[in-house]
Amino acid sequence: MNSAEIIAWTRFGVLFLALGIAAWLDHKDRRVPNTFWINWSKPAIFLWAIDLMNQGAEWYIYATAAGVVAYASIAVIGNPSLKDIAKGSPIDIGVSLWYVVGVAGIVQGVLIHSSELPLNIIFELGDAQSILWWSTIAVLLPIFLVDMAWRFRLIHGGADSKGLMWVAILIPSWSSVPVIYPGAISETVFVLPPAIALLIWGGFAFLLLPVIMTFRNFKDGNFNPRLFWHAERLDIDLVADKHVWMLTGLIEMPDGMSKIIHRTRAPKRTPTAEQVAKTIQELKDLGIVRVWVTQKYPLLLFLWPALIPLLLVGGPMAFIMPLLGL
Repeated sequence: MNSAEIIAWTRFGVLFLALGIAAWLDHKDRRVPNTFWINWSKPAIFLWAIDLMNQGAEWYIYATAAGVVAYASIAVIGNPSLKDIAKGSPIDIGVSLWYVVGVAGIVQGVLIHSSELPLNIIFELGDAQSILWWSTIAVLLPIFLVDMAWRFRLIHGGADSKGLMWVAILIPSWSSVPVIYPGAISETVFVLPPAIALLIWGGFAFLLLPVIMTFRNFKDGNFNPRLFWHAERLDIDLVADKHVWMLTGLIEMPDGMSKIIHRTRAPKRTPTAEQVAKTIQELKDLGIVRVWVTQKYPLLLFLWPALIPLLLVGGPMAFIMPLLGL
């Protein structure tokens, strides 16, 4: 293998290991601490720097990459404040200088490469430094999209969005991924950034969940025509200690009596522990011992197995667009 292939396989090894650990932490505790992403950002940044060095990048391309990382860091360490800078906070001063370097790199790149035709970049016909700088600045796109999806609650988990931002830094372009069967993706003009491609593959993995739940419920004899494909029955005494939304509840009827209902969807707002405990006690008072629940599945749990198709064939658009006649 040449040096580029060694870097690519090392990147994928880091990706597979770190994302697997993050998925386990999110599944177990429903949170991944910021220190995890900070620690694993070190090999991601190091490998990016080594890759740029291997490609003979100019100083402003390194600085542009630093700006991309600075933007992603907001999700973990926040923005530096003038108040903390005035107090001499080392981290705020350091991050501020980091921003300055990033802006300087982006401005220099714009001054040098803004005249480059987009088609030359897409088909890699331009100057090597132009292609490298544009591919570096393009990493801002998936990070921005994930950030907006998080802010608008399209992605609910903070760990999920931080994980996707970290993926965008670790594998900033398809040349960073050692795709085993690159035939389809190499013949496609339009390709999504690797991080977004991983998100789509993860969505396909999520589609397997109804099949699994249907099989489990039929196997266990739990059948409800509205719930069997996405929910399961659980001992009521275990609900409080599990990461689940309880679908079974009570509704007061016009005659003052309480009726047991099974909602098909999780509540829009997660109930407090006190509210859950109250509902559980009311159900137990009526003699209910098992209730319908749906698991709070973290997105990271589906992103990890999605690494397999990403490694094998690359992005899904290489297969979807031909089906659409594009």
